Amino acid sequence: MKSVFGDRRAIVVLLAPALTVYTLVMLVPVLWSFVLTFFKGNALEGFRFVGVDNFVRLFSDPYIWDALLFTLKYAVLMTAGQIICGYGLALLYTFVLRRTSTILRTLIFFPNILPTVAIAVLYQKLFQSAPADGVVNNLLTNLGIGSVDWLGNDGTAFVVIIIMDLWRSMGFYGVLLYAGLLDIPEEIIESARMDGARGWSLFRSIVLPMSLPILFSSIIFSINGTVKVFDSIYALTGGGPGNGTTPLTLYMYRTAFAYSDYGYGSTIAFLLTLICLVISLFIFRSSRRDVTL
Repeated sequence: MKSVFGDRRAIVVLLAPALTVYTLVMLVPVLWSFVLTFFKGNALEGFRFVGVDNFVRLFSDPYIWDALLFTLKYAVLMTAGQIICGYGLALLYTFVLRRTSTILRTLIFFPNILPTVAIAVLYQKLFQSAPADGVVNNLLTNLGIGSVDWLGNDGTAFVVIIIMDLWRSMGFYGVLLYAGLLDIPEEIIESARMDGARGWSLFRSIVLPMSLPILFSSIIFSINGTVKVFDSIYALTGGGPGNGTTPLTLYMYRTAFAYSDYGYGSTIAFLLTLICLVISLFIFRSSRRDVTL
C-alpha cells in the first residue's frame, strides 16, 4: 500500500476519474457562470459583452438589497434556531433518554425526508386565512384573538417560513450533533461526575468544549444551506407578498430564467457565492482561534 501511494503515477490514475467528474460538474459551471457576469443576454438572443456593467447594476439595484437583507435575516435566525434546537435535542438524546431515544429521533427526523412541496402545502393549509380559516386561525378565533392573514403580510409570512423550515430541519441537526456527542469518551464524563461536576458545570466544562468541532461544522453546514434557501420559500410564498419574502436565490432564478437575463443572474449568483465563502472563512478562522486558545 505504501508503494502505491508513493508512486505519483498511481496517485494520478486513482484520482483522475473523481477529479474529472468534479471538474465537469462543479468547476466548469462555476467558471462559466463567472464569465457570464461580463455579458448580457441569453441563449436565444445571443450574448453581448458589457464589461462590469452587471456589477455596477448590482450595487444600484434596490431589489438586490431587499433580497440580501431578507437572506441574511433568514440565515441568522434559521442557523441559530437549527443549532440551538438541534443541540438541545442532541443533549436530550444523549443524557436524558439515552438508549430509549430511537423512536423519538426517528419521529423528529421524519419531516426532513418529506418533499418540500408537501410540507409547504401543509403549512399553507395550517395558516390559511381565505377562503376559509386554517387550523391556526381557528384556534386564534376560539381564543378571542381573531384571524390573521399570515401569508398576506411580509412579517407574518416570514414567521411562518421560519416555523416551517425549523420544524423540518431541526431533526437533522439533532441527529448530526447527537453523533458528535457520542464521540465524547464516557470515561471523561464519568471522571468529571466523580469530581463533583453535575448539570451546568458538567456541560460547561466538559460537554461543550469537547463538542465544539461538531458545533462549528454544523454552523458552517447550516449557514451555507440557509443562505442558499430556495425551494421552501418558493413553494410556500413564491417570494411574496410582492417581493417581501424573496431571497437572493429566488431573485437570481427570476432574473436568469423568468426574465432571461443570464448575465445579471450570474452576477447575483457570484455575490451569493462570495457571501458563502466569506462566512465559511470567518467561521473556520474563529474555530482555529478557539482551538489554539
